[in-house]
Amino acid sequence: MTGNTDVVVIGGGYAGVMAANRLTQRDDVTVTLINPRPAFVDRIRLHQLVGGSNDAVVDYKDVLADGVRLVVDTATRIDAAGRSVILATGGTVDYDYLIYAVGSGSADPGVPGAAEFAYPIATLEEVQRLRPVLDAAPATAAVTVVGAGPTGIETAAELAEAGRTVTLVCGGVLGPYLHPRGRRSVAKQLADLGVTVLDGPGATVTAVTRDTVQLSDGRELPSTVTIWTAGFGVPNLAVRSGLSTDAPGRLRTDETLTSVDDMRIVAAGDAVAPSDLPFRMSCQAAVQLGPHAADTVLSRIAGRHPAPLALALVAECISLGRRAGIFQLAHRNDVAMRLYISGRPGAKIKEFICQGILWQLAYQARKPGSLNWPAWAKDAKRRQLLQAKRGEALATTERTA
Repeated sequence: MTGNTDVVVIGGGYAGVMAANRLTQRDDVTVTLINPRPAFVDRIRLHQLVGGSNDAVVDYKDVLADGVRLVVDTATRIDAAGRSVILATGGTVDYDYLIYAVGSGSADPGVPGAAEFAYPIATLEEVQRLRPVLDAAPATAAVTVVGAGPTGIETAAELAEAGRTVTLVCGGVLGPYLHPRGRRSVAKQLADLGVTVLDGPGATVTAVTRDTVQLSDGRELPSTVTIWTAGFGVPNLAVRSGLSTDAPGRLRTDETLTSVDDMRIVAAGDAVAPSDLPFRMSCQAAVQLGPHAADTVLSRIAGRHPAPLALALVAECISLGRRAGIFQLAHRNDVAMRLYISGRPGAKIKEFICQGILWQLAYQARKPGSLNWPAWAKDAKRRQLLQAKRGEALATTERTA
């Protein structure tokens, strides 16, 4: 390809910013980032905003390359045939290549009363809606956090450390990702903070009212403020645009992160399903998928065949208030191992990682093309999963032929 190339990135989260910054290593590429907010949301700190210890917002000038044009607007549709993005304000932005990095948000709870009376916290706006409700509630008011993944655990711990009376309703197992040894450590640290943990088969929420949470075993918990952290969903932009998605709405791509519908559309972050084997929704995945998406686009511009995915998720890090945490190590295929670091050292590692993510974004802005993951840190088992999946698909085809 000769002349200037216009690349549009939709979504200014971890994956989108990483991709946009990395694209600036070529002078003949014009990069436009479309994002609905004028500032970067440090999403891994949203639980701190709930607890009042961090505002979870960073100025884009601190993490975005100077050469990236920021358009503060919402993409409402992708016109793949016309190679343009339609904006909520009525304008359009044309592209030669598009990187789809719209991230994730709250999932439909699907529980009676949850949408009316519970407060999701997957986005900045949702947390900002919750904050005055918490501020208005008496210090002794019962707070229920629903969902025992990292967001639920971190939110319960922050509020308990701030003196709130908190019940964490797991709907099953506390910290499903964690190794049993790590799970026991988290349970102890939550107990030390005064969090009441309800887990097991009877701890599934069946209904939410203005001042109660009802469980599947018949228990009814008093709850002045109910916070919903169970599950994530993705925006329906790809669906609205007629692009192929998996059941939750993630854009379907091949192993180079290229859309199965259009080679000029590449995806990254929580809203991508490469080979229908998506990675765990996480910042850890986003900061690897973003650069890979950029590299796929840059390869196509240079006339080279893009490389397939080669990344790994090797840990989960959870804060338990400001003075404790857990760093759960994992195998390169994202399966937790016995090893973990907890307590004060765990908290320090989590804080180091949180600060390090912003450093990575800023460093990629200053030195685009840097910070490549070493070969030893990549998951070698994904290829086996893909081969097994293709074998199953071939067997199904032969049986139905």
